[in-house]
Amino acid sequence: MGDYILELEGIEKSFGEVKVLNGLSLSVKRGEFITLLGPSGCGKTTTLRIIAGLEKPDKGKVYLEGKDVTYEEPNRRNVNTVFQNYALFPHMTVEGNISYSLRLKRLDRAKIKKAVSEALELVQLVGFEKRMPSELSGGQRQRVAIARAIVNEPKVLLLDEPLGALDLQLRRQMQLELKRLQKQLGITFVYITHDQEEALNMSDRIAVMRDGKFEQIGTPQEVYDHPKTSYVARFVGSANIICGTVSHVNEHTVVFENKNGTGIVARNNASILQGQNITVAVRSEHIKLTPVAEAKMNLGFKGIVREKSFAGGLLQIIVNLSDGQELVASRHGIDSPLVPGDNVVVTWAPENSIMVDLEGVP
Repeated sequence: MGDYILELEGIEKSFGEVKVLNGLSLSVKRGEFITLLGPSGCGKTTTLRIIAGLEKPDKGKVYLEGKDVTYEEPNRRNVNTVFQNYALFPHMTVEGNISYSLRLKRLDRAKIKKAVSEALELVQLVGFEKRMPSELSGGQRQRVAIARAIVNEPKVLLLDEPLGALDLQLRRQMQLELKRLQKQLGITFVYITHDQEEALNMSDRIAVMRDGKFEQIGTPQEVYDHPKTSYVARFVGSANIICGTVSHVNEHTVVFENKNGTGIVARNNASILQGQNITVAVRSEHIKLTPVAEAKMNLGFKGIVREKSFAGGLLQIIVNLSDGQELVASRHGIDSPLVPGDNVVVTWAPENSIMVDLEGVP
């Protein structure tokens, strides 16, 4: 337990007949920024509430700095929480909100003033001490909520979708500020979001959740470039999922076929056999579309361009394969000679594809 500040061990939780958490285990290092990423209803907030002591698990243990705190009250854990709705006291000034917990501890006035001043400096709100929450923007209120949470110098800071109420531009700015603040303070952050961009931009590690379980835990690069399951490949980034039967196994690649054509995928060091059914993930940015007349190899999947669109700085081209499956190709820029109705061959480089859903495969 030495290097780990927080550990979850076999956490289970049900509400009535609904099982929300199903045997979660997680070890978080000191000073780490870890994000629980998943859709609504997957158990993220319940996990956070159990860490904070606001919910008790039906089964399992919570350890903080090696101490079992599973049934300790929230005020006995050195953990603070930042919520999406800020939860500021509307009748108190910025200074009053930040100093509230310190005043409850009856600390010396000079110490409180110094701590509040340092917290305001960290969140870049010096000079806002006497403002009321109603006089602040959404981003400023969120900074006050963060300052109030860090003024106690918690060992772990829990953040429950803290940027969810902000507009896109401000959210991206706050992502950078939160990451800077976390590194500056050295506090362990456990962050909750359904936004993959936030998770990829800010985290040291990401724990992808699905139906009360961790589907995969790894660095942003591991989760993005080496998803273990088709669910992770689709949820983190935009991946095309293609199924087929292995026709040939080489040292570093695997050739597979389906009714739409023939593809090739990196082997992943797995023991794959000829005739085996496999599932392959290919990111949309790695898909190459070639007009049928210009295609030179037998590899690839034939399809028809159905749609072109431009969004978020990316050109997206949707291709319908012969069996009706849709594949998406994307790239920066808006120029492409392809138009809806064109016949194309879909290919990719083997190193830009990965076999997923290999659990149980040697």
